[in-house]
Amino acid sequence: MTFLFAINPVSGGNDKTVWEGGINDYFADLPHTFHTFYLNGKTDEETIRQQIAQHKPDRVVAVGGDGTIKIVATQLLGTNILLGVLPAGSANGMARELSIPSGVHESLDVLVNGTPKPLDIISVNDGNICLHLSDIGLNAQLVKHYQQYNLRGKWGYLKGVVNVLQKRRLMRVSITVGDECINRAAFMVVLANARMYGTGAVINPDGDPFDGKFEVVIFRQLSFWEIVKLFWQYRPFDPKKIEIHPATSVHIETHRRAYFQVDGEYQGRITQLKAAIQPGALSILVPHNALA
Repeated sequence: MTFLFAINPVSGGNDKTVWEGGINDYFADLPHTFHTFYLNGKTDEETIRQQIAQHKPDRVVAVGGDGTIKIVATQLLGTNILLGVLPAGSANGMARELSIPSGVHESLDVLVNGTPKPLDIISVNDGNICLHLSDIGLNAQLVKHYQQYNLRGKWGYLKGVVNVLQKRRLMRVSITVGDECINRAAFMVVLANARMYGTGAVINPDGDPFDGKFEVVIFRQLSFWEIVKLFWQYRPFDPKKIEIHPATSVHIETHRRAYFQVDGEYQGRITQLKAAIQPGALSILVPHNALA
């Protein structure tokens, strides 16, 4: 087989030398061919397409976090090429969701010996895609603050939480799921194709990125400690403070412009959000026992 590794050198602020060395060592005595290249954040889409055309890989591997996975995955839609993941980012939410090991050798094993599974994606606002979690409101505002000030690590997140909490405000939202229209005051609305944020905070206990649907999670209440759970704690949110609605499509309207993020990347402020599931749109490599 031919493997193509797309390495994000700045993902998570982590040095990728260990990962590059691990790739070289792992494949040294194997009959497979591999190629590596770097993403630069500017011409990634074109570079990935050129690398695929040049090397004709069987498997393309995203070496980075959730944003890197999304960049690579977007270029694999409509192809028969399998997506692999090496969790070299900061939170690695999608890798955690798929039970991909955090160790270099173990995650490389999944690329060679893992099981392909048809992964759902969420089409967002006619042009964007979400593999993991998107949201409007408070968390998206935190993502913006985190990226704007180039914060790193959990202390950076905590500083962001304190800043954002000082500015938090309820949104008035109208959410249409199927034939039902829900009007709420909420701090945050999440489109969840998975169960948890990258740090392990479970917001959607029944989430499954292979089940042909996603969940709309409405946070009606969010205290300081509830937000800290997004990053520091590993237990579910209080179900008395949230609603979860299964969906195959949704239309959300907000009274005022709301902060919006997709898979950890801030997208701007919006007043409308339309999303629909695309079942099994992408084939991804997972461990044999993942989400069995």
